[in-house]
Amino acid sequence: MIEQEALAHAVSPAHGDADGARLAVLRLLEQRPNMSQRELSEALGLSLGKAHYVLHALLDKGLVKARNFRRSGNKLAYAYVLTPTGMREKLRLTRAFLSRKEIEFEQLRHTIAALKNELAERSN
Repeated sequence: MIEQEALAHAVSPAHGDADGARLAVLRLLEQRPNMSQRELSEALGLSLGKAHYVLHALLDKGLVKARNFRRSGNKLAYAYVLTPTGMREKLRLTRAFLSRKEIEFEQLRHTIAALKNELAERSN
């Protein structure tokens, strides 16, 4: 469970980040294909409606397949399996996400260095 939480926090999408939301859903479903939409929304901090929307967009694009199975008694549930195209899209999104975060990291490092220099100059 701790690994799931770490994974969810590592890829939690920012508000309005559609690619980030798709990547987060793909990563979680790869780890736990039997995750319900409610569990998915809670793990990613998305509304249930947003999780539903993102999941169905992935299904419509053929990146994920839904398979029915019986969880218990009369309840129907689904297992969400990434297709080969879904795996390639996850890889593409991961590369783009990593590239964006590396650029943000470098910008943040420069900002921190500039602020430290400013503080040092004003302390003297």
